[in-house]
Amino acid sequence: MRTKLLYAILNVRFFAKLYERMIHIKKSINAWSVDGKTGFDEMFSLLKKAGFDGVELNVDKEDSSAHSLTMTTSTEQLSEIKQLCEKHSLPVVSISTSLYGGKLGSPDKTIREEAQAILKKQLECADALGADGILVVPGGISDDVSLLEAWNNSKRALSELKDEIKERGIYVCVENVWNGFFTSPFDMCKFIDELDCDYIRAYYDVGNVVEFSATEHWIEVLGDKIKKIHFKDFKRNGGRLHSGGTWEDITKGDVRWDKVVSELRRAGYDGYLTAEVFKQDDSQSFADYYSEISKQLDAVLSM
Repeated sequence: MRTKLLYAILNVRFFAKLYERMIHIKKSINAWSVDGKTGFDEMFSLLKKAGFDGVELNVDKEDSSAHSLTMTTSTEQLSEIKQLCEKHSLPVVSISTSLYGGKLGSPDKTIREEAQAILKKQLECADALGADGILVVPGGISDDVSLLEAWNNSKRALSELKDEIKERGIYVCVENVWNGFFTSPFDMCKFIDELDCDYIRAYYDVGNVVEFSATEHWIEVLGDKIKKIHFKDFKRNGGRLHSGGTWEDITKGDVRWDKVVSELRRAGYDGYLTAEVFKQDDSQSFADYYSEISKQLDAVLSM
């Protein structure tokens, strides 16, 4: 009897591990990692050649780069970009932005409406380009705005858009950034739960918590709330928490990638890993840099 029980336990563990390995996690890269002078057509070609399965585009200020979307990007321009994606078999997997800057949690209704307009533009871009999610940054804490105020204002701004978000059927994914808003995974879970919308999920950035926390613990807590994920690495000063540090190439910092991948698989994550990194070696060509990032992601996924 005990032998049969032991075999049953071993079988459960075996098939659980097998299921984790069957989950197909794919490689993506944020367009901020690409040479700003590179246009869409060339960018898609280079990234596909480097081995990426997808790309994340960004809504930025006018003239930020040759491959930025903007608040004035037209339906016709989005259609042309979509055709280029299809030409190179490189889908747009999500839409990020550099424009929030604390606006979502502002006590000023006019400023919150600016943030809502940004979110709506991201939804429009995602819809036109076939992406299933966008990155949104709640926050707005300042000397004049408390955490509680920023929390309530951010939640109010998103709540007012829930009907449109549901109608679009595109995931609005709130990200943990260095703005003091999400300081634990429990904060992130609570914020998402209070919004009570199937299409509002988590955009988890692996590197943004390493200075003060073990990033794999966040994944354990967030679990299937994670819909999108950013990959980058961070090295703590002296290996100590709360000691500052530096951004490093993926696998060169203090992220315990084997544990990160294990937790993602355990959570059933079945989407893209989007590298959000920046070239620091001026002697390296951008083409070689893209290939290097792709290989780093391969190394992580093989763990």
